[in-house]
Amino acid sequence: MKFFIDGADIAEIKALCAMGVVDGVTTNPSIIAKTGRNFQEVIGEICDITSGPVSAEVAATDAKTMILEGKHLAKIAKNVCIKVPLTEEGLKACYALRQEDIMVNVTLCFSSVQALMAAKAGATFISPFIGRLDDIGHDGMQLIEDICQIYSNYPDLTTEVLAASVRHPLHVKQVAEIGAHVVTAPANVIRGLINHPLTDKGLDIFLKDWAKTGQSIL
Repeated sequence: MKFFIDGADIAEIKALCAMGVVDGVTTNPSIIAKTGRNFQEVIGEICDITSGPVSAEVAATDAKTMILEGKHLAKIAKNVCIKVPLTEEGLKACYALRQEDIMVNVTLCFSSVQALMAAKAGATFISPFIGRLDDIGHDGMQLIEDICQIYSNYPDLTTEVLAASVRHPLHVKQVAEIGAHVVTAPANVIRGLINHPLTDKGLDIFLKDWAKTGQSIL
C-alpha cells in the first residue's frame, strides 16, 4: 500500500520522507492557501523532496481552462499529478491530459459509479472521500470497498484507489484491509500509526536497565 501525505508543510514532509514511508503527496488550494505562500513554488518544493506523485489541483471549472492549467502545472516537475474534480468537465480534462501522459488524480468522488466513470476516462488515481461521507451519515468505508470490487472485476482498468479524507489511524487500517492502492492522510495521522503506549513503556524500561550497566556501545 502506498502512503501519501495530505498537506503542504515542508518540514513535516521532509521528516516523514526521511523514514522512508512516503510515496507521494496530495495538496489542494485550501491546504496551500494556509501556508500563505505561492502555490506553484510550494508544489515545486514538494516535488524536490519526493519523487512520488504530487497532486496539484486546477482552479478552473471548464475543461478547456483545466487542460491549460494542467499542462502548465505539469511543467513544474515530472512527478506533478494534476488534480481535477469529478464533473463532466473534469473528466474531459482528465481524458485530454492522460492522452499526453500527464498523471491525473480525479477528486471529490462520492459514489462507486463516479469512480467507474473516472477510470473509463483514464484517471491515474481516484480519490473517494471517506470522512466527508461519514460526516453526513453515509458509510465512507463501504464506498472504498465497492470501488475496489468494481475495479477488480475489470483488469483493463488501471486507475488506483486513493482513499482520501482520512481522519484517524483506524481509517488507514480499514482501507488497507479492503485493499485500497493508496491512502492519503495528514502528517499527524501517519505519525499516529507509529505511536503506541506499550512501545514507549517498553523503551523506557530498556533504557533504564541499560543505564544501570554503565556501558556504552560507542
